[in-house]
Amino acid sequence: MTYEKGPVLERFTHEELTQQATPVSEQLDKEAGKTERSGNKLTGLSSEVVAQMGREFAEEFGLPNSDDIFARAAMLARDPGTFEGDEFLSDEEKQACWAEEHKPWTSMTRQLIAIICAAALSAAVQGMDETVINGAMLFYPKVLGLGSGSKRDSWIEGLINGAPYLCCAGFSCWTTDWLNNRLGRKNVIFVTCAISAVTCLLQAFAPTGVQGWHYLFAFRFLLGLGIGPKSATTNVYLAECATRQIRGCTTIFWQFFTAFGIMWGYIFTLIFYRVKPTGVHGGLNWRLTLSSAMLPALLVMIQIPFCPESPRWLMGKKRYREAFENTVKIRPHRILACRDIFYQHILLMEEESLQLPFWSRLRQMVSVRRNRNGLLASCICAFMQQFCGINVIAYYSSSIFVESGFSEISALCSSLGFGLINFCFAIPTFFMIDKRGRRYLLLRTFPWLALFLLVAGFAFWIPGTQARIGVVTMGIYVFSAIYSFSCGPVPFLIAAESANLASRSLNSSIFTVVLWGFNFILSVTWPSMVRAMKPQGAFGFYAFWNAAGFFMVYFCVPETKQYTLEELDEVFDVPLRTRIKYNFQEIWPNVQYHILRRTKVKRRTPLGPPSVKFNDLEEKPEQEHVERVDTSSSSINAEPVLDNQC
Repeated sequence: MTYEKGPVLERFTHEELTQQATPVSEQLDKEAGKTERSGNKLTGLSSEVVAQMGREFAEEFGLPNSDDIFARAAMLARDPGTFEGDEFLSDEEKQACWAEEHKPWTSMTRQLIAIICAAALSAAVQGMDETVINGAMLFYPKVLGLGSGSKRDSWIEGLINGAPYLCCAGFSCWTTDWLNNRLGRKNVIFVTCAISAVTCLLQAFAPTGVQGWHYLFAFRFLLGLGIGPKSATTNVYLAECATRQIRGCTTIFWQFFTAFGIMWGYIFTLIFYRVKPTGVHGGLNWRLTLSSAMLPALLVMIQIPFCPESPRWLMGKKRYREAFENTVKIRPHRILACRDIFYQHILLMEEESLQLPFWSRLRQMVSVRRNRNGLLASCICAFMQQFCGINVIAYYSSSIFVESGFSEISALCSSLGFGLINFCFAIPTFFMIDKRGRRYLLLRTFPWLALFLLVAGFAFWIPGTQARIGVVTMGIYVFSAIYSFSCGPVPFLIAAESANLASRSLNSSIFTVVLWGFNFILSVTWPSMVRAMKPQGAFGFYAFWNAAGFFMVYFCVPETKQYTLEELDEVFDVPLRTRIKYNFQEIWPNVQYHILRRTKVKRRTPLGPPSVKFNDLEEKPEQEHVERVDTSSSSINAEPVLDNQC
């Protein structure tokens, strides 16, 4: 390839970078004895060429390049793992690279911490929006003329509860791309939190009588304008600002702090339970409970304006100077900021080369096999996060506990226990999600989720009140604990990993549409389902879906842990029919190993690229001690051979 035709930076398209990088990187990895594939787009280029690309990048966009820092940052981006031997870096810069790699949490800047806190509070906003209605439902139905227990009233109660999610699935989630394009990440979060705060406050002014439920439904529907785009934007904002070392954990923060908000929603229902009407027609306690969800939204509105905008979004708008200044704020050293903004520009060149109009990209989500398989995995996880039955308990736990024999105040206290468990048992996710894997957690927990839903449901047949409420509570609490470190956080992470760079935004939007759509179905149908099927049948219905979810994940969702994004393209490009056939053929070996506890089992070659392997001195992930076929074979029907490596 020649370089005399123009600036070096303009000589490389996405295809050229890929073609150059792949063979050279494989050769370098082979020489170094590495087994992990390098997805770096610059690895195949010489240091001199990459350095010149860095200089031209700084010159083109008017970025300060004192001490030739962009040339050195570009060479660092070419191979960031070998910084200790790079002579072009100063000792201070090497120390910054070491701290980022080995102490990513303690080396964070205040601005990055502020972004994480704002995102956490945004998740708490959603958690409170979802659960304050739980305690309020013990009071407002009678005030609004819905307390007769008739079929009509049951449907209306479900409709009021599910109104925000109807708005999310039917309208607001589809505006996410447009809003992000026009306003930016942090401004979308600010606007949606403002909508949440205003609508939560206005819910408290519902009149009594028939017109009251019309009013409450309208403002809960408008609340969906704040929930939908926020849920699809916050994780993107975090992922674009966080370093790669903490990106996985910060993505889990969304579900973790949603559970935190759910817990506080129950706390506020207890705080306002004994509030007297004090002259307010229809009662004051449920009005204060509904309006309390505005508090975390107000905190986000105070904090988020002082957070830097996503550098990735600013670069997409060609505002490179602002992107550079914001990157410097969220990185602990200038060399790291220059490295990240330069390499992000290389990835942005790739993304823009693949970008198409909305309807063309939407069509490719179905027509392109890699996109289709990734979208299928995301949608299965979104569906199962709802139809595992968790939000039935989150939205109606107080009513469920009252029906099992609790008093109202005891039911609210038990709901708080559910919220505490949901929050506390989300903590183990941070330690298991990368060590055990996403698919592993789902497959190991779906059978237990089904079992304890059946325990909670069938306990309603127990004649004694004390025994009945004890078993119901135990079933719900254990179910919640298992959900909190598996089916709760995992779907959001799989949705973030299952799409390639060009389709990530659209995949996230469709994921949230499916998520909130089934959330609405679950919310609106539960009161009528309990009335028609009794708690035993209703809980049994969702126990069935947990069993079905096990097989959907087993056959259709691949493991995504420890793969680079480039390797995940190979993982999701495997034909679905091939994956189903392979997993079907692995049923008996899995039964032998996991149920019969046999240590030597003949297994077939895993589909897709080999996962990351570790050196002996590094921490090794848990792997099965099984016999596998020779990995050089490409056929899943190959004759198995012994492989006793752990």
